[in-house]
Amino acid sequence: MATSATPAAHSPLDQKILEHFPGLVVRKDLTTELKQNAVVPTYVLEYLLGQHCATDDPTLISEGLESVRRILAKHYVHRNQAELVKSTIKERGIHKVIDKLTVELNEKGGFYEVEFTNLGLKKVPIDVDFVKRYPKLLVGGIWAITDVEYELPTDPKASPWQISSVKPIQVAGVDHDEFLKARAQFTTDEWMDVLMQSVGFNPEHFSRRAKLLTLIRLIPYCERNYDLLELGPKGTGKSHIFAEFSPHGMLISGSEVTAPKLFVSNASGKIGLVGYWDCICFDEFAGKDKKVDKTLVDIMKNYMANRTFSRGIEQLSAEASMVFMGNTQKSVAYMLKHSHFYEPLPDKYIDSAFLDRIHAFNPGWEVQPVRHELFCTGYGFVVDYIAEVLKHLRTEDYTGLYKPHFEITSEVSTRDQTGFEKTFSGLMKIIHPDGKAAPEEIAELLEFAMECRRRVREQILRIDDTFKANDFVYRPLAGGHAVTVLTPEERQYPQFAGMRPASSHAAKEVVEPQPSKTGVVQASPNIEIEAAVVPAHTAPHLKPLLQERHVVLPENTKGWSYRRLFGDYLVGASQVTLMDPYIRAFHQIRNLVEFLRMVNELTPAGDEVNVHLITGPETESKEKLEKQVENLSQVQASFAETATPFSFELSTSPNFHARSIRTDTGWKISIDRGLDIFQWFESSAFNAATNLQEARLTKGCEISFIRKADPID
Repeated sequence: MATSATPAAHSPLDQKILEHFPGLVVRKDLTTELKQNAVVPTYVLEYLLGQHCATDDPTLISEGLESVRRILAKHYVHRNQAELVKSTIKERGIHKVIDKLTVELNEKGGFYEVEFTNLGLKKVPIDVDFVKRYPKLLVGGIWAITDVEYELPTDPKASPWQISSVKPIQVAGVDHDEFLKARAQFTTDEWMDVLMQSVGFNPEHFSRRAKLLTLIRLIPYCERNYDLLELGPKGTGKSHIFAEFSPHGMLISGSEVTAPKLFVSNASGKIGLVGYWDCICFDEFAGKDKKVDKTLVDIMKNYMANRTFSRGIEQLSAEASMVFMGNTQKSVAYMLKHSHFYEPLPDKYIDSAFLDRIHAFNPGWEVQPVRHELFCTGYGFVVDYIAEVLKHLRTEDYTGLYKPHFEITSEVSTRDQTGFEKTFSGLMKIIHPDGKAAPEEIAELLEFAMECRRRVREQILRIDDTFKANDFVYRPLAGGHAVTVLTPEERQYPQFAGMRPASSHAAKEVVEPQPSKTGVVQASPNIEIEAAVVPAHTAPHLKPLLQERHVVLPENTKGWSYRRLFGDYLVGASQVTLMDPYIRAFHQIRNLVEFLRMVNELTPAGDEVNVHLITGPETESKEKLEKQVENLSQVQASFAETATPFSFELSTSPNFHARSIRTDTGWKISIDRGLDIFQWFESSAFNAATNLQEARLTKGCEISFIRKADPID
């Protein structure tokens, strides 16, 4: 495909990468293109691309792509072609296959047997030398290029399949001194961009903080026994790095792990995943309905604290880092006002002793949802190369590199200090692998690391009143002001900062801050904010007395908006049901979004108003119905983490004609046109009507406000 082999002109950064890391980089859009046709991990594809396409010559790239496609077509095993591949092996006698291999010990026979994930072969004997050379075959399995032979045995019980060679798909080794020498040719900003491109993202679309929020996910690969928690909305690519980035990491479902699988089987004595992998990521970790083994939680707590676990009376140790990824359902403000950030986790994990062992809490709600334009089209490292670099860095200790420049001046617990020091160490290894950085760069990483640990501690304070609150403060040794580290959410919502469990008397004094004579609310010892001006419609005691009424909206008038018409009647509701059979066309769904925005603006910080739409399905064509559902689903996803969660259903009732807004406070607003009260206008960034409903001409309609005796549930 010529277009793939001929990208836009190289950026200066791309040229620099190619110059200093020849043969170790690959164009990331090639990975994306090939991945559409082969469901294999990124590091498998880039291993092949690194061998055939590590160049900027369009001709060589084109030839290399064809080679990789040929290799994948000839040797990669698709599940639906497994029988064809088996036939090829039988007819030829031997054939190379690219597949994932997992080995188990046949306890009765005393030999090892391999299972091919896609090929479907099971109980194929494998030489013990391969198992000793690649022990990960026993735990989770590895992707490899394998020579498989077929020969009918004389013993009918024996397997006709034999394995003559196994070559794991990973780079042979890394010259670390050469790596550091090449790294020195890049500025800090350039290097962060190189790393962002290497994990597949276009750095131009990320702020510096957004880059740190992404790169912190690499720490478990370069820091031993590092424990990271990230909770956030769906679709932010939380698990991407752990599923695709390194052959030294493993992604498993949080509900599928058991104590024997993770640590050790007392029955067989076989060491579990922690003994073989550098990083274990528990995906979909959140969820109240997940079954959790309390024994597993207890073993995990001990391992995370001491790096040890037991098999009977024997103590074993391991270095695997733990990553916990899960989805949130509520907005940040709602969780701060009504509960805590750990609320989405299974109950058995909402344990202060377990949570206190987390070194950093990465705020996933700050991470952008993954979109097409976020993906990189430039050059980045073959991921297996950077994975080997990070693995080498696990032997280094950078935890104290901030101490020649800064001191911690607040009283923090041992776990707090360990937490932010390990995060700081990991970030230094990733961004400054030679351990050298300017004081201001060290301060940036130290502050970010302290923030991520502070988030762990502040949320524990909300579930356990035996934990002591403390500040996170550091001071430059060269002189200057001490810096108190706060999380962004503490700064944004100081009225909810410092909340403690209901049983804590001290908490009540913090939860209910009083304005001073100067009009300043003291939300915590370190935060001062201007007292908020509370609109009349958000204060219950100032709420206007609402009456039943009937409004006739004249044709061709301006000055009307959803807020002017409906706002006062929606204040105080926690559930709004919108019934409109015609939310189908683009402008109708745009009206819906504007309605949701209006409800969101009326919702006090920390509260939620659920809006549910009942509408009719598009009947003109199947394609238009699919587009309607796609658009409404997009609205639902985009409002999921706001103060206005949105849901919808399609009603096929033949009698569904009336349009109304109903609230759980007892109001029914009957609208003969539904939300479609505005005339067509030219949508332009420079047209006031695009942004102000009051600037639009109206359609004539009538609206009735009726108080119902039976408010919706």
